[in-house]
Amino acid sequence: MATAQGFTVGGDIPVLLRRSARARRMTLRVTRAEGQVVLTLPLRASLSEGRAFAESRADWLRRVRADLPRAQIVGPGVLLPVEGQLLRITPAPLRAARIEGEALLVPGARPAGPAAAAFLKHLAHARLVAASDRHAARLGRGFRSISLRDTRSRWGSCTHDGRLMYSWRLAMAPPAVLDYVAAHEVAHLLHMDHSPAFWAATARLVPDWQEHRGWLRQNGTDLLAWRFAAAPDGAGLDG
Repeated sequence: MATAQGFTVGGDIPVLLRRSARARRMTLRVTRAEGQVVLTLPLRASLSEGRAFAESRADWLRRVRADLPRAQIVGPGVLLPVEGQLLRITPAPLRAARIEGEALLVPGARPAGPAAAAFLKHLAHARLVAASDRHAARLGRGFRSISLRDTRSRWGSCTHDGRLMYSWRLAMAPPAVLDYVAAHEVAHLLHMDHSPAFWAATARLVPDWQEHRGWLRQNGTDLLAWRFAAAPDGAGLDG
């Protein structure tokens, strides 16, 4: 079990402190999407030791945070990636968002950010349900449910009892990338690890999985940088 509290280092860098019974050493990381600094301490480490550890790396933290992509705000006229294609957010007199040519039309009576987020969530749900069903059928395995979240540390997950979770931001990635993530999580229905057997199962479903994994590693941070204003964090659909 982990507990959390916070402090500041370098005069201007907020640090979230987590204590974990599983941690064997102090670790410091910066989240990709928000630039949040997280210091994890073993239970035996003192707060003063943790502060000194983080303070000694203040310059490094400042450089890493400066190199992160700046938040992209979704609004009218902005080019938003949808299934790997840039579409211009365009308010229009309609009730539900839809793609028309090179534009993503959103209801003019609603804020553009939440409307675009709702569209992406429904699109992701449809694509991921179809991909998960297809890959699970090929492996001869079933799953209990699919849920969508706005996760920051992973694109998907699979529990021991067959519950699949995905980030709805995958709707912004090229379709082949979304399909790879679905295959990756479905392969966990066979192997709850990243053993050679797991990767062999993934390759059965998506032979060129390494290419799509590489795309996410290179571009995933950009997807996480998009901000949808009033769109609630973590909202999703179950199916």
